[in-house]
Amino acid sequence: MPGATIATLIHAPVAVVALTSTEHLGAAAVGALVSVGLCAAARRWPGPWRVPAGRALGAALLVNIVVWQTVLAAGGTWNASSNLLIDVCPVANIVAAATLWRPLPVLVELTYFWGCAGTIQGVLQPDTRYHFPSYFYFQFYIAHIGPVLAALFLVIGLRLRPRDHAVPRVFAITALYAFVVAVPADVATGGNYLFLRSKGAAGTLFDLMGPWPWYLGIAGMLAIVLLLALDAPFRISRARASPTEP
Repeated sequence: MPGATIATLIHAPVAVVALTSTEHLGAAAVGALVSVGLCAAARRWPGPWRVPAGRALGAALLVNIVVWQTVLAAGGTWNASSNLLIDVCPVANIVAAATLWRPLPVLVELTYFWGCAGTIQGVLQPDTRYHFPSYFYFQFYIAHIGPVLAALFLVIGLRLRPRDHAVPRVFAITALYAFVVAVPADVATGGNYLFLRSKGAAGTLFDLMGPWPWYLGIAGMLAIVLLLALDAPFRISRARASPTEP
């Protein structure tokens, strides 16, 4: 089931035109500049200002989700089989917002790994349907860059690092979430949340992973590799900080 969740990270086919378009590069550049600026400021000028700054970012992420749901409902396009707040992106936004208001260690870990392994894929594999300056263009990039910005602000700016065993902990939580939330939602709505029921459209990395359910297991193994890579710098720093045996 963690493979099903990580599968959402690799589902959208990469569009070279979208990756090199001005509107995509502009959004990515703004996200990078804001991330670097906010993290650098938090490190250079630590102080109480960081609390309201983080909470403002968290509030912005929640507002973006609420407005998105409202726009879909008002336009008559909302449906339970695809627009429940269950997929990785909306859940990562909600978790990031909660963490920015109350940075519990486990929430920091979820925000870091889900943001840097999950929602960032929307920047690497943008949805080519949305164009500047439409509402959905801004909604899409806020939803995919926002959790990454939150993750970097927490981990780099505030120095709230993943703890020992963060990777198995996040993997287990992701698996539990898939079983307890996504599976029942798919059964009840006929949807395909977290791509648990099918690989979706052709032309993605799923095509190399075999049929259902084998692609879920392969995606799960890829998830472990990605999480370990993200944890590597902190694993090294934790090892250096640990007292050595005589």
